[in-house]
This record gives sequence, structure tokens and C-alpha cells, in this order.
Amino acid sequence: MHDRVSLSKFVADRLRVEFDRIKRQYESSSPIRNFVVDDVLPPDVALAIYGKFPSGNNMRLNKSLRELKFISAQMNEHDRLLEEAIYAFQEPEIVEIISDVVGKHDMVPDDNLYAGGISLMAPGHFLNPHLDNSHDKDRRLWRNLNLLYYVSPDWPEDKGGNLELWPEGPKKKQITIHSKFNRLAVMETHHETWHSVSPITNTASRCCVSNYYFGPTPMHPEQEFHVTSFRGRPEQPVRDIVLQADIAARSAVRALFPQGVVENKHKYIK
Repeated sequence: MHDRVSLSKFVADRLRVEFDRIKRQYESSSPIRNFVVDDVLPPDVALAIYGKFPSGNNMRLNKSLRELKFISAQMNEHDRLLEEAIYAFQEPEIVEIISDVVGKHDMVPDDNLYAGGISLMAPGHFLNPHLDNSHDKDRRLWRNLNLLYYVSPDWPEDKGGNLELWPEGPKKKQITIHSKFNRLAVMETHHETWHSVSPITNTASRCCVSNYYFGPTPMHPEQEFHVTSFRGRPEQPVRDIVLQADIAARSAVRALFPQGVVENKHKYIK
């Protein structure tokens, strides 16, 4: 079995080959800067990672007006290859290359997998437009980058499950990034990076390996603390009103209790 170091060598090679292109893509994609790299791992390795995904067993189902998906950060409950795949993207060589791409060199990967890990989205699952929480679990570091590695083979673009970016906010037109097999999508995170996952109409499940990089400084100079904030899609006006009220309520609680009232359990407890 491949370990995180050997996997990271494959990733590093692809990033170096694509470096000039992805740097141009990142720098030209404002206001939500992002880039994608295809063929990140050898196809047989990517298929092996996909084959080790649980079917939802030993995963938590997040079910609300905001989202519907299976998630897990407790990686010792799953096949070892999944943990190695996640932490491959945290190897120093990978962090250094991606830091060079985005021009920010104070970032560190999240060993705790706070809101990271693996996700599985089955038919009917969705993730509404949202902003990620601005900080790490201890509210010491700013969330800087979101790394999403897709491993579902032959995933059709017209069946949902794709990353959507909303550069003008959740009431305007979105940009779709296909959750293509063996593709890495990297996007910055700050107070304007609304993103979502389109509702899945496929008969298969979309599987993703997720990482975040944090840093002592934010990606955007006007960034301020905010809770994870969900909105309705343009065709969901009633849901949007409810979710905006939810943002206001949770923001008020965090103003009174900066560390939160209930501990977020989506992290790797080792």
C-alpha cells in the first residue's frame, strides 16, 4: 500500500509540471481565486482510494436545510489508505509548492482535520451556498485554502455533485467546477468565497478527500471573523430567509461565547 510520502511524490510531480498554468489560473480567477489539476495520482491509485471509501457506514450524516452528506474525520475508523491520501496533501513538499502558487508562505496544513477528512455524497445529497468558518478550531489561525480531491470514476458533469463558486454572491450566477475523477481543486477561503455542491442526480456517490490550510494572516485584507454561513440557492427564497436568520442567531451566540457553546466534533481525535 502507498503511504502519504509516496503519494505526495506523485502529487508534487503533477503540481510542478502544471505549475505555470495553475499559477496563471489562480491569479486570473478573482474574486474567488482557484485552480484545478487533473491526473493527480496514477489512475490505479486513485481507483484504490475510491474503492476504500465506506458506503456511509462509520460516517456522520449531516442532514438539514443547509446540507445533506456523509462526512468523517475520524480516520482510524476507516481503511488506512484513506488517511494516507488525506495527509499526502499535508506533506511539506506539497504545502511549499501550493504556497508558491498562491504567493502565501505562512500557511500550515490542519493535522486535526477540522471540517476536513472524507465526504461521500449519495443520490439526492447537496451542499447549499456557504462560507466556511473563518478560523481553525481554536480560533487562532485563519482558514486560507480549501483542497478538494475527487476520486469517483467516470463522474458525469451533468449529474450534479460539482463544486460551484458564486463570485457575486449566492443570488447571482455560479461558476461550476466539474468534480472530475482524479482532479484536485484548490480555492481560497474568506468572507466572499461563497461555494456549494450541486444536488446529485446520479445513481452513484461522489467521494472526496478534503483538506484545509490555515495561517496567521487571512487571505483577504478585509477578512473578519465569521461563523460557517449558509444561504439558499436562487430558486430557494424561503430557505434563504430561514438560513439568513440562522446565520444571525449563530453569529450572536459566538459574539457572546467566542469559543462556541458546543464543541465541533468534526475533527480527528487521535
